[in-house]
Amino acid sequence: MRYLLLILAAAALGGCMNPSDMASGTDYYLRDSGFLDHSQTRRTGNWRLQPDSFIYIAQGPFVPPGHPYARPNVVAEEAFKGFVEYFPMVRRAKTPLGLEGAMKEARAVGANYLLYTRFARGEDNVGNYEEYEDTDNAVGRDRSVIQVMLIETGTRYLVDSATVRSRGGFLTFYDASPDDLIGPPLEDYARSLLGVKTREEYQ
Repeated sequence: MRYLLLILAAAALGGCMNPSDMASGTDYYLRDSGFLDHSQTRRTGNWRLQPDSFIYIAQGPFVPPGHPYARPNVVAEEAFKGFVEYFPMVRRAKTPLGLEGAMKEARAVGANYLLYTRFARGEDNVGNYEEYEDTDNAVGRDRSVIQVMLIETGTRYLVDSATVRSRGGFLTFYDASPDDLIGPPLEDYARSLLGVKTREEYQ
């Protein structure tokens, strides 16, 4: 009788939900429960950009507390990878810059907007045996906090700002670092600027 009920329940679920929806829902719950990487983005506005907007991406010269060995320009590099998928006209600063220097370069190349980023905080916990022997950090999931400002270059108007908080998952923390958490939420941010659904909104 028990097996019959299980079969009926599975059939009922199959009739109500297609495989892609089931996979999407499973992914959401695994992230929300901490098994996979998870991020949360808080925006101050809901500004939308045109797809042909020219965006210049730069990162401030700020060493994140808790993760002093982060690559100096890693946030700008990961933001570029995510934004170029949705905005064909994207350029990136080669090195970290102060806000005035980034604005000057953005205007020099004719960009409409400056996406100015900062690696606000990192928590690089132990993710493999070598790290366990070399550091006193705890074993476990990494965390990161990224801050971004979207500024119109012509008027210096702050169009939008956002804070992205990410944490690693129990199934993905091996041999990982806070840098690995940056890319997906920044790609989601690019999607949100176009009004395209993000991964969280698909759930």
